[in-house]
Amino acid sequence: MGNGTSIGRVRGKGSAHNGAHHWLLFRYTSVGSLLLTIWFGASLLMLPNFGYAAVREWLASPVAATALALFIVVNVWHAQLGLRVVIEDYVHEEGNKFASLLALNLVCFAAAAFGLFCVIRLALGGA
Repeated sequence: MGNGTSIGRVRGKGSAHNGAHHWLLFRYTSVGSLLLTIWFGASLLMLPNFGYAAVREWLASPVAATALALFIVVNVWHAQLGLRVVIEDYVHEEGNKFASLLALNLVCFAAAAFGLFCVIRLALGGA
């Protein structure tokens, strides 16, 4: 009953029911990234100069430090979501896919941790 046709091979398998969630997360992080990038650019333009002292003084504000931390987290999360789709679409062998996704998650976690560490260190007045 149609097992040889393409529709017959997929009939009854159903959907994964997780595509909409991923799609929404990707859209939310892109909007957040856009808004925070505009804020970051405007904030940098309002600085008197780009010297260490001026940036450190700006980052000592809790609002600036929190927004910059959100900027880092949202952009790393958005990059992770996009690269995850690329890996899932183009890496077909399960072992390689698992290793690639593991490496992606570790690199993204390390990038976010390093960025947040730098923001905290600058906000608290570290050298």
